[in-house]
Amino acid sequence: MTEPLDVAKLQRRLAEFAAARDWQPYHTPKNLVAALSVEASELVEIFQWMTPEESARVMDDAGTAGRVTDEVADVLAYLLQLCEVLGIDPLVALDAKIDRNERRFPAP
Repeated sequence: MTEPLDVAKLQRRLAEFAAARDWQPYHTPKNLVAALSVEASELVEIFQWMTPEESARVMDDAGTAGRVTDEVADVLAYLLQLCEVLGIDPLVALDAKIDRNERRFPAP
């Protein structure tokens, strides 16, 4: 039986993966942000010329769905590594940001 996933566990796996390959010297905030941007751009590229209707059905095609899933994983991996390096708890950061947005943009 596999253990449930959580952010901290995934961050540990990513850190162990990088350590096993001696990649930590390259995982600076600057490099991780650049890699995050590249991966986000690769995700954008999939959707670039789709109509809104086509984009809503992107997961209907197995090949495209696989590409989208892989790019989402890459974006999340680099974001989690960046948070680890900078000492940011991504869930706490998101929770605080939602709180600020709720105050900034109150529901009618």
